[in-house]
Amino acid sequence: MQENKFKKLIKESNPLFGVWNGLADTYVAEILAGSGFDWILIDGEHAPFDLRTILAQLQTLNQFDVPVLVRPHNGDEHYIKQLLEIGVQNLLVPMVETAEQAELLYKAMQYAPVGIRGVGTALSRAAQWNRTNNYFKDAGEQMCLIVQVENTKGVENLDEILKVAGVDGVFIGPADLAASMGYIGQADRVEVKTVVEESLKKIRAAGKMAGVMAIAKPLADHYVACGANMVAVAVDTLLLANAAKQVVLNYTNENQAESNTKY
Repeated sequence: MQENKFKKLIKESNPLFGVWNGLADTYVAEILAGSGFDWILIDGEHAPFDLRTILAQLQTLNQFDVPVLVRPHNGDEHYIKQLLEIGVQNLLVPMVETAEQAELLYKAMQYAPVGIRGVGTALSRAAQWNRTNNYFKDAGEQMCLIVQVENTKGVENLDEILKVAGVDGVFIGPADLAASMGYIGQADRVEVKTVVEESLKKIRAAGKMAGVMAIAKPLADHYVACGANMVAVAVDTLLLANAAKQVVLNYTNENQAESNTKY
């Protein structure tokens, strides 16, 4: 079966900079994959992805040497099973608040007796429809679980979450964290940033991958200095929206300037 490149990379100390894929189109997937990011995340939580469109992205991205993660809409173990069957090896699961929740997610990615993943390799792309030797034996070691802690309850339980052996990393979500702290839309407040900084340091001290969203480069650099080694530095929807808006502003400003010279 395919070796999980991302699982190997997270054991290194060098920060990995990635991009959020929210535009559910294979052309976009190819553009992102050829841009040089260290990883790509298919966002099935907020973007209009379903199982079929995630599969299409995976099939497109398979030709590129870039690790792919998927964020499901929640941590439902039955849906996780379907994602693993179509070939997902790296999961970033949102809104994890307790160690018990993290433990269940890990078990959902493992076959018995370690976990609860159902057996259905005859229908599984990941197992090449029963044509992959030793899939049952090797699959578990290639699975990577990143849990997303993004509210005050999750932060309060972070120490216990980090003790779950099957968790490879913890990704801090500043936007939802800010909202849960009473500062919705203010992820850059010092109170929020302080919690993020302390959490990143704690995650790295536990030997786990420490992730965070930081679109602005100064903030990304700051969080890397705090220990982050998995940083989301771009979102494809924002790249397109901002670039399109800037083009309009360029011409609007030029037209306005030209108009002003007539008076």
